[in-house]
Amino acid sequence: MASVCLACIGSAMLTTAVSFHLGKPGVDPDVVQIVLTAYPLGFLIGCLMTRPLVARHGHERTFLLILTTALLSALGFVFTDFMPGWFCFRLLGGMSMASMFVVCESWINLYAEQHNRGAMFSIYMLTTAIAVLLGQILVALVGPKSPHLFLVAAATVLLAFAPKFAGLRWPTLPSLPNDPAPGAKADRRLGPLALFRLAPVTVVAIFQAGITNMNIFVLTPLYGTQIGLSAAATVWLVTTISIAGMLAQTPVGWLSDRFDRRLMLLVQGLVAVTACATIAWVGTLSVPLLFVLFFVYGATALTIYPVAMAFGASQLHSRHMVAASGTLLLLYSIGNVATPGVAAGLMAHLGPPAMFLLLGGGAALVTVAACYNLLRRPVTVPVLQSVEERV
Repeated sequence: MASVCLACIGSAMLTTAVSFHLGKPGVDPDVVQIVLTAYPLGFLIGCLMTRPLVARHGHERTFLLILTTALLSALGFVFTDFMPGWFCFRLLGGMSMASMFVVCESWINLYAEQHNRGAMFSIYMLTTAIAVLLGQILVALVGPKSPHLFLVAAATVLLAFAPKFAGLRWPTLPSLPNDPAPGAKADRRLGPLALFRLAPVTVVAIFQAGITNMNIFVLTPLYGTQIGLSAAATVWLVTTISIAGMLAQTPVGWLSDRFDRRLMLLVQGLVAVTACATIAWVGTLSVPLLFVLFFVYGATALTIYPVAMAFGASQLHSRHMVAASGTLLLLYSIGNVATPGVAAGLMAHLGPPAMFLLLGGGAALVTVAACYNLLRRPVTVPVLQSVEERV
């Protein structure tokens, strides 16, 4: 978790630093668009390439390889401002972060047990959220326009190697005697359709999390401006969502280990839909009420991802963990990339509350999927084997 936190801090710093640099006068807008596209493109590639790396080298060695790639891409910004080079560095950065998430999430699923998987995932999500916050604080401390900003970001990524330099090793994973050798038929990629057959609510919830976690932070400043909030109030609105998500991670993870995770997702979906509908209806009548509603929405919508991942892992054979993590993270990243333009278009044509048509729609889909998962017959071993054969 220390390594993950440090690597994410460096990545968050780089994202902000690159945005500041590209915002300088004289930078071609077309170049800005191309460079900014590199990170999500690399993220998609990283989701696809990690499974064979883990199958060949194992989780720990793959993680070190990913950290090395992330460090090299961060150092690139220190030595050159050549824009084609920056495109490559951002592409490598996106690949590295996606691969790191796949490695970490699949390893947690393999290491954790049914009674503590939700708590472990909540700690992991809390770690990444704190890392993003610390990254922004470091940017402010170093100075957004400081020439040393890229160097500090690279040094932070370098510090992620500290546990390895200290001689620490990852705990041993439980023995899996029934697993086939890497490269065998059952080790192929577990696709979205097969995952949906096993855990429909997980597939829907992960895609919804991709929609939510991108749009809520990208479009909330636009929403605040359009409804007449001051710049300071808008910043605090975004901060409120972040704090709500961080505070809720641990209790939600604890609850998900003690109650049926399908019921948890059903409740989270219902609360999120209600919060979205209330914000769209009466959110502009009172600023304090708006902050309360955003806090409630952040605490529920931003905690759907770990609960959905924990439930999905409980339905899978251990040999599919890495492939499933890659597929789910791919769905998450597609939600990230595909929907901001849709949400912005809705807001332009229907007004600021239209932002919550998309967010509320995603939460409604999670609610419906959770109901379906609760009401349908459990997947039996023969059906599971049939799905694996199709993979």
